Amino acid sequence: MSVKIRLQRHGRSKAPFYHVVVADSRAPRDGKFIEKIGSYLPQTQPATIDLDVNRAVYWLNNGAQPTDTCRALLSYKGALLKHHLEMGVAKGAITQEQADAKFETWVSDKANKVEQHKSRVNMSAKDQAAAKLADEAKANAARAEKIAAKLAAAEAAIAAANAPVVEEVPATEEAPAAEEAAAEATETPAE
Repeated sequence: MSVKIRLQRHGRSKAPFYHVVVADSRAPRDGKFIEKIGSYLPQTQPATIDLDVNRAVYWLNNGAQPTDTCRALLSYKGALLKHHLEMGVAKGAITQEQADAKFETWVSDKANKVEQHKSRVNMSAKDQAAAKLADEAKANAARAEKIAAKLAAAEAAIAAANAPVVEEVPATEEAPAAEEAAAEATETPAE
């Protein structure tokens, strides 16, 4: 019997979550399985993966073949590394203590990387919210300036309408009379 480590889909439309199961390769995708060894929720940021690493390694040691997606999940959680280290112990290349130390170091490094990623995602969300608030404040300030300009224009129009009307005599009519008087004065002495 060929055994696979694969995903079993659950959840509603466009909101899936998966169980990581060990099943006979001939069984339907969501049908009978031998053992459930974890779950995978891809909708969260970053994706939530809950996996029993020891049971996954047990099944890998017994010949179970993971699908491509499950291979990525097992690698992300360190099951493939632990399987590799156990193969080295079985062959005598390293001791069990060295294998355990390497695995623990890898797990702590991976946890730090995941935490850094989560903090970057959270900080970027906070930065995006701050940018939205700043843009909104700029838009409000521009709107307030437009309203103030309209009010000033309306007040100027009201003030102009209420101001007394003073008729002014155009200066252009006086200028020709002054020119005629100056011309007569220059002509008179010449006679």
